[in-house]
Amino acid sequence: MATLLTVSVGLPKDVDWRGRTVYTGVWKQPVDGPVLLRRLNLDGDGQGDLGGHGGEQRAVLVYQQDSYRYWQEVLGRDDLVPGQFGENFTVDGLPDDEVCIGDRYRVGEAVVEVTQPRVTCYRVGMRMNEPRMAALMVAHHRPGFYLRVLTEGLVRAGDEFVKLSTGPEAMTVAEIDALLYLPGHSRDDAARALRIPALSPGWQTSMQGLLEQAGGQEGNAGLETAAAPPAWAGFRPLTVTALDEETSDVFSLHLAAADGTPLPAALPGQFLTVRLPGPAGPIIRSYSLSGTPGDAVYRISVKQEPHGAAGTYLRANARPGLTVDAAAPRGSFTLDTGEQPVLLLSAGIGATPVMAMLHALAATQPERTVWWVHGARDAAEHAFAVESRELLRRLPNAHAYICYSRPGPEDRDFDSTGRITPDVLRALNLPPDTAAYLCGPTAFMSEITAALGELGLGATQVHSELFGAQGGLTPGIAAAPAPPPHAPDGTPGTGPAVSFVRSGLTVPWSPAYASLLEFAEACDVPVRWSCRTGVCHTCVSGLLSGQVAYSPEPVEEPGDGNLLICCSEPTSELALDL
Repeated sequence: MATLLTVSVGLPKDVDWRGRTVYTGVWKQPVDGPVLLRRLNLDGDGQGDLGGHGGEQRAVLVYQQDSYRYWQEVLGRDDLVPGQFGENFTVDGLPDDEVCIGDRYRVGEAVVEVTQPRVTCYRVGMRMNEPRMAALMVAHHRPGFYLRVLTEGLVRAGDEFVKLSTGPEAMTVAEIDALLYLPGHSRDDAARALRIPALSPGWQTSMQGLLEQAGGQEGNAGLETAAAPPAWAGFRPLTVTALDEETSDVFSLHLAAADGTPLPAALPGQFLTVRLPGPAGPIIRSYSLSGTPGDAVYRISVKQEPHGAAGTYLRANARPGLTVDAAAPRGSFTLDTGEQPVLLLSAGIGATPVMAMLHALAATQPERTVWWVHGARDAAEHAFAVESRELLRRLPNAHAYICYSRPGPEDRDFDSTGRITPDVLRALNLPPDTAAYLCGPTAFMSEITAALGELGLGATQVHSELFGAQGGLTPGIAAAPAPPPHAPDGTPGTGPAVSFVRSGLTVPWSPAYASLLEFAEACDVPVRWSCRTGVCHTCVSGLLSGQVAYSPEPVEEPGDGNLLICCSEPTSELALDL
């Protein structure tokens, strides 16, 4: 019978780490005597990042004394003490390869249920002073696990775990952890996992992703947005065949293969990355595809900003016959082919990707219910006005609402003066199952996303595409104002050029940095990460061109055309979708 050896608690605190301050509760200390185990926590315990730890599904973290012995030998350590892995319960027994998701136990006065393996992030590496720890715990099948509290009560060291029932499917902690993180994801096992009611919602979402991962999709759909590999590697030459003036500052280019063969079909909503010559080196920018998906040629639409290098070059040089280098279409902001109603909502040049979606709906799903909502300054700056009206006429169940913020005296074809507001959205009376696709400036997107949530549209129903770099994700580290992306301080590197395309920055690599993640952070390029050692795929990014080497090797590599920036460095010039 398993025994509770130690009960450890600790409140979150600020910890210095690599020149930053991390707010974390990973430092746990053993306590004497009984402790009240409540629905969300032990008394005296807390977590700094409730997005990844704590809460009802992760009220208690369990780690085994046998794993302590194992790591002492593997790591050559003799300084490990109870609570060092951030666990609340240090136990004798309950190994990860025997305990099952959904198992229920009585310990002391409490009744608990196993909900998921531990998700190992960088903070256990901080506590252990071993940066590889998150990857090692997964690779060695020793993650530990979380408990949900079914009955509150006092617990203390020395209490025995009395098993009350085994979880349905008898799927062990180690088994489901390997299913998500290690190569060879069995769809049958993912289906088994989804039949376990106790499995936490986050893991259910991951298992659903693995179950739905289609043949030919690369990567790990439980951890990242899985997609078919890019239609070609790196950049290839495309030829401008036509130029359309949409407004005074927006123009569209039609691009074709040099040999006249049809280009690979793109998904509605994807973007194309082009490489152009510039006075200080190549200019690399991404533009949404705005034409009909499946056409033999691509159409991209460009807004010429006052000081935009790429737009200025194209405005001056784009003529039929011009050759530009382009990477294959990419992006996960793509139209779902289901039957639910669709809201296509944009402001300004944000209409570009949703225009491709409108084309796709008119061509393949004309009976689908569609709301087309767009905001522009006035008729003169209303890109695709005639084209969108023509497409909407081909959709019998379409509704349109156009807002002009400063209409001219001759403007007639719009519905209200002002910007798109929550009141405008409320007046649409959207069905509760609407799938919304939004594109526009950052502030606009934030306001509209919040408004749609208030109208009852869940997070999975609202899809968005931002201009420029995405927001960063730095768990446990408070967001702080950052300067625009820039070359890192100090002596410039002498390595391959690294282009952060969304950030509009190209700088030479320096081996002074351990990874592309550290390099991006030094450049104040917004990044997303969690484990920092090749496990969680939070940092997965698009590899538009170039090659990288991994060190350490990730637990599982991402799909073709992507990379994990947390454990990679360039071996050639790179263009990254960051």
